[in-house]
Amino acid sequence: MYPWRQTRDPYAILVSEVMLQQTQIATVLDRGFYIRWMSRFPNLRALAEATEEDVLSAWQGLGYYRRARNLHRLAQLIMHEHGGRFPDTPSAIRSLPGIGPYTAGAVASFAFGLAEPIVDGNVARVLSRLWDDATPIDSAKGSQKLWQRAQAIVQASSDPRSLNSALMELGQVVCRPIKPACMLCPLQQECQAQAPEQLPVKKTKTTLSEVTERVFFDLSPLGVLLEQEKGSRRTGLWKLPALALEEGKTPPPVLLKTSYGITRYKVTLWVHEAPAPPHAIANVQRFRQAELKELPMPSPYRRALEKLLETTSCSTQSFSLAL
Repeated sequence: MYPWRQTRDPYAILVSEVMLQQTQIATVLDRGFYIRWMSRFPNLRALAEATEEDVLSAWQGLGYYRRARNLHRLAQLIMHEHGGRFPDTPSAIRSLPGIGPYTAGAVASFAFGLAEPIVDGNVARVLSRLWDDATPIDSAKGSQKLWQRAQAIVQASSDPRSLNSALMELGQVVCRPIKPACMLCPLQQECQAQAPEQLPVKKTKTTLSEVTERVFFDLSPLGVLLEQEKGSRRTGLWKLPALALEEGKTPPPVLLKTSYGITRYKVTLWVHEAPAPPHAIANVQRFRQAELKELPMPSPYRRALEKLLETTSCSTQSFSLAL
């Protein structure tokens, strides 16, 4: 059983649910993100009193850093406006920063035993198949149906916490996307699905846009030059400085080419030698290699920086990649 299912601490449950947004359970649990976070910030007070840099550093490797910032803001708000006590009503939970219907329902039912619905991908699949409903789950009508059905089911239950947990586990283990184990399903007599593997239906298919990103690597005896991001989803994180290319001008030699995915984009990252003369860039600072481990940095840049430092003759000490 997952550690967040063995507690009724709303903070611990919230952290798990926020981490699991757009991130697989194996990443959150097997790679230790949840355990490390809870060790570093075991309660709301510890998180509220942390610096943003510490919070982003603890989150690195999970991506979508807005989630970490929202958790930080939420902890501070609860400490300042709720006397450090986690709100225990659905409306108050939904009013917290970064809390949507699913997360609010998870905290309300798992922490407080309230009859609040939860609809994630697993529950949506179970409900679509139970009613043999081909309404696209990513349409307004489809979403409304799912939440109404989930609401009706949970309100009829004497144990909302167990019911919501069971629905989610049913979708994970039995009512799988491919080759569902229908003969093992406890709801097989009630299920109306004629072709379960064709459900649920989605109206849109995500397509990835190709993006090119060019940066440069500048290492001197004073350290590595890094740029702090501003005005983006990764505000406050450190990265290799952006390379500004004048039209028609040949870029400096390439040191490394790699790629990574983020939301709907596939990014090709080109790392060049430092330009000469150097760019005039704001928000830059040099860091010695011993300082790099504690810096909040997007994982693609940390991996690239590790490779560059490993292969640079100027490097005098190893750099440990923080996962």
